[in-house]
Amino acid sequence: MNNSVYDTVVKIGSMALVHSKDGDLDYNILSRLSKALKPGMLLVSSGATEIGRLDYINRNGQEAKGDVEDIKTDYSAQGQTILIKNYRRFINPSYSVRQLLVEHSHFNDDEKRDHILKFLLRAPEQNAIPIVNYNDPVSSDENRRMELKALGSNGQRVVECVDNDETASIIAMLVKARKLVILTSVNGIYRVRGDESTIIREISGSTHEELEANVNEAISFCSGASRQGANGAAAKLKFTLGPAKLGTHVYISSAENRIADILDGTAPSTHIYLKS
Repeated sequence: MNNSVYDTVVKIGSMALVHSKDGDLDYNILSRLSKALKPGMLLVSSGATEIGRLDYINRNGQEAKGDVEDIKTDYSAQGQTILIKNYRRFINPSYSVRQLLVEHSHFNDDEKRDHILKFLLRAPEQNAIPIVNYNDPVSSDENRRMELKALGSNGQRVVECVDNDETASIIAMLVKARKLVILTSVNGIYRVRGDESTIIREISGSTHEELEANVNEAISFCSGASRQGANGAAAKLKFTLGPAKLGTHVYISSAENRIADILDGTAPSTHIYLKS
């Protein structure tokens, strides 16, 4: 793991990027995160669909009308431009920014996966920061389900990437990142939902089996999700297992906290790792 070109993969969720009170981008969070990024870091960013929806409403005074899947496609395509524009606005101008839109098929095909890996490995050497998101505009739920069913028909493990938490986990494993930081709307995983005093600061194990058992115990405390369509804290924990078993240190924390403070323990988080 020590020879990885990626020190940190960061994932930020939709609700962490949107200011709940006024339904707009939280520019404080976006600016703070963007300024912390540098070559050797990679960002997986949700938010395109929700931000596109809000932008559409602001410009048209109402929601778009029509088929739900079509509207999701339209919102996502509209939101992608806003996300990248704002990340570029706040990231250090001496660094290049490169957008990578992925689909589940890219990680279930050896040739496509290798192509993505080579692209990502070149970026730090070229002073560039990749920003990754699922390519919603070209993948409807119905087509995705059919493709995933076909891929899994021979019994092989299938990467779905329906949730960007899974996308971030897959990317972290692909590039063998030393750390994975999952930014959300809360400070970590709680034994009692919403009770800060019950935050689980560490989930670890000396073996893969012990780590998985401890992660599963923490999953039992989780319920609900921050928004419709999200899978919540339980899914976040489930997807941490893959990279953690490979030696990546995973942190779940609030997007209100600085990356550096999360990593040095100054800010509260749930830290998941395999003991060496």
